[in-house]
Parts: sequence; C-alpha cells; structure tokens
Amino acid sequence: MAYRYDSDLEFLKEIKSDDLGDLVYCITHDKDGEVRYTEELTTSEDYKEHHPDHSQYWESIAAEIQCFGANSLATVLRGGKGVGYKEVLTDVCDKMKVNYSSDSSAEKIENNLLMKILTDAIENMSPEELKELAESTGVKNTSGITPEAMVGVFQAVFRAGGFKSYQLTLIIVNAVMKALIGRGLSFAGNAALTRTMAVLTGPIGWVITGLWTAIDVAGPAYRVTIPAVIQVAVLRQKCLYEKQAEEVEFN
Repeated sequence: MAYRYDSDLEFLKEIKSDDLGDLVYCITHDKDGEVRYTEELTTSEDYKEHHPDHSQYWESIAAEIQCFGANSLATVLRGGKGVGYKEVLTDVCDKMKVNYSSDSSAEKIENNLLMKILTDAIENMSPEELKELAESTGVKNTSGITPEAMVGVFQAVFRAGGFKSYQLTLIIVNAVMKALIGRGLSFAGNAALTRTMAVLTGPIGWVITGLWTAIDVAGPAYRVTIPAVIQVAVLRQKCLYEKQAEEVEFN
C-alpha cells in the first residue's frame, strides 16, 4: 500500500488529527465495531508509530482509500498503489446512481452525491415531516410544501456555500454515518449544528439502509469506499469553511 500523489486528497494534510478520527474509524472498522478483515492501514509502519496522531500518517490514510477503490491485481501491478480519489468517488456515484459531470471538481461531485442522498430522503418523507423540515429551514409558507420545493431550497444552499452549506453537509453525513458505521460524527459542536434539522436523520437512514442491502450484493469494497468518500466530503467542506472564516476574520 503506497500513496500516489492526488490533488483531491492533498488537503488531508491540513486536517487536525481529531477530525481525521472518524475517517480512520470507518476505514478500519465495520458497523459492528469489528476491525475489517480487508484493511491494511493498522498494519502500516506509519500507523503503528503515530496512532492516534492521525495527521502524522495522512498519506497512509489516503493510500488506503485509493487501494480500496482499485482492483487488487491492478494494485499489485502498480507497485501497491491504488487509483486516484476521483475515480473512487465517481465509482461510488455510479453505484448510487448519482448524476454528475466527469469534468466537474471532486468537491462538486461530492456535493452531487450528498444531494442525491438528501433528495431520496426528502422524496420518502411524509407531509408532516416535510412541513417540519420546511419550518426548521426557515420557510415561511409551509402549507402544501412539496418535495421538489424542499430539494430546490437545499440545492440553493449548496450553491451558496459558506456556513449553511457546511451545516447541511454535516447534517447529511452525520445521519449517513449513523446508518453505515453505527455512529455519527465526533466533530466538536456537531450536536448543536445538526439539531435544527433532526427530522432528516430518520429518512436519510432509511435511504442508506435500503442502499446497503443492494451493496451487500455489489461487493465488500463499497462497504469501505462509500463511507470513506462521504467522510472525505465532510472534511473537505470543513476545511473550506474554516479557510473562509479565517479570511473573513483577517479582512
């Protein structure tokens, strides 16, 4: 297992060790909390030397994602190196039937993935849940609110970026992680950020649980690449938001 330079994963070297903990956990443990048979991260020298200071071995973390997304034989032929993150990401999107442009940035494709999960959840909500969701997002006229209208609201949030986009990403990823690996994000302040739209947690969980039934047939690698990609997405948004906040404070 060797890291290949990847512009879409280089930002991980800027992430604090505590914030990398969730990504490391989903790579190395399954939903029952058992160590994955197929993971190699915990056997790497960097991991043994530096764990739990995850930032010291971020390249090994990135390499594990690249290798899980690759064909095992092809990885051997590449000298133990996997595939680029964007290939892992688009493979996950294909499996989850996400619409995206291959020319788009990894960030945009990740947002499309999160939006697909959110859209599927909204479409399965009851009228009462939709109304509660609309009220929690500040929609003034909630009578007769439709799933399409709520999807439009969240698409606008993602396009606008900034804190609201980051908050929405946290809400989606927190619910997904609870369904996939049995625990939500451990980021400080996460509970306060996600409480406002708690109504989303159940429907997102149902969507992911339904997807997981199909993934069981698709192959074990997806049990790692799907949660890993979603974790990378939230870490990227956290990094971008914190940089924006620093720039605003500086100016």
